Amino acid sequence: MNPPAAVSRAGLPALLRPYLEPAPLGALLLGMSSGFPYAMIGATLTTRLAQAGIDKKSVTAFALAFLVYNLKFLWAPLVDRLRLPLIGRFGHRRSWLWLSALGVVGAVAWLALVDPQARLAEVAAAAVAVGVAGATFDIVIDAYRIELLEPHQLGVGSGMSQYGWRIGSVSAGALALLVAGPAGWTLAYLCCTVFALPAIVAGLWLGEPSRHRPPLRSRGFGELLGSVIAPLTEFFRRRGAWLVLLFILLHKIGDTLANLTVRLLLDDLGFSNEEIATYDVGFGFLAYLAGIFVGGIVYARLGLKRSVLASLVLMGASNLSFAALAALGHSNCFLAFTIGFENFASGIGGVVVVAYLSALCNLSFTATQFALFSAAASVVGRLVTGTTAGRLIEQFGYVDFYLLTTVAALPGIVLFAWLMRTGLVDAAIAEDDIRAATDGGASDGTKTQSA
Repeated sequence: MNPPAAVSRAGLPALLRPYLEPAPLGALLLGMSSGFPYAMIGATLTTRLAQAGIDKKSVTAFALAFLVYNLKFLWAPLVDRLRLPLIGRFGHRRSWLWLSALGVVGAVAWLALVDPQARLAEVAAAAVAVGVAGATFDIVIDAYRIELLEPHQLGVGSGMSQYGWRIGSVSAGALALLVAGPAGWTLAYLCCTVFALPAIVAGLWLGEPSRHRPPLRSRGFGELLGSVIAPLTEFFRRRGAWLVLLFILLHKIGDTLANLTVRLLLDDLGFSNEEIATYDVGFGFLAYLAGIFVGGIVYARLGLKRSVLASLVLMGASNLSFAALAALGHSNCFLAFTIGFENFASGIGGVVVVAYLSALCNLSFTATQFALFSAAASVVGRLVTGTTAGRLIEQFGYVDFYLLTTVAALPGIVLFAWLMRTGLVDAAIAEDDIRAATDGGASDGTKTQSA
């Protein structure tokens, strides 16, 4: 099916119609559940520890719990290959979805019941447990979403998943704060476990995904080794795989460098907390949601390849607006433009790039390969940002720093454009039906599917 046919020119109702199909609505529910464990060990836990009188050094150390999310590819092969006893009869993905949901509920409940003032070390262990359970939940949710969506739904489905993640994380954090005031943090955390329900409901409603394909079985040590090696070897057998991996590693460096330092810029330019809350949090959030919606439309109109390239250019250009803000100084109007532009571009990029990473997954290794791709997409940017951003700002100043982040975005843009021109984007896409649904892809199904 040709993606542009999914969107009629009849007007807004026709644009909304793809978002109301069962699979994208399921992606929304899955995203809501995916976002809540992250919120429980993020700002919510920071606030709880601060209110308990824990020193700042100990509070910031809890950020290490997030590292678990970057390591989830290590046990993703287990999720791909291991058939669960008893509940496994309901389907491989659904059984793992429900088990991991229960794991998240249990870990959050443990975190709820531990007193930080009396047992801080146990709070740390519970936070790590939430990270492990949440990362496992993410592994299953990503695989279930990719296999649930038809190829032409990848853009809209990725957008709905992004909407869900934002709704789940923000709502869980807000619910925790509202309940903690009058009733205490224990009840607040326990109430937030209700956000595991949307994914459970999605599994009950939509069933086992029809596009799921279990990996080939092997025995003994070969099965254990194959569960780790096979997803990698399958990917690297594709033409242009190494260059595609290089693109995945490079494409977010400029964006990550810019985004992590925005609050430093705003503070040094003298923006008040109220101004930051209004523009960076409030206005930026709305612009991001708008970008997600437009991202689904852009994917449908332009197809996978051109929409990814357009989003890369937009995200790179948004860094220039930060350089302009740094040069202009304190201006609420230009801050609104800068934050709006950056979040709008990020919303579009979040949809189409996630759709592209999803298209790279072979359905025999969906969980493992998406975990690897998503980890690779963030690890280099975070390492570079954490080790060099502050030093670069001190050395060059904000204007030159943001110009440098724009330059850092260029290799990813140029590389993807070259991959498009040489046909390597199509060659690296795993499944024939997804390749056929992209613009310029092989529609006759004659290319051999990767085993």
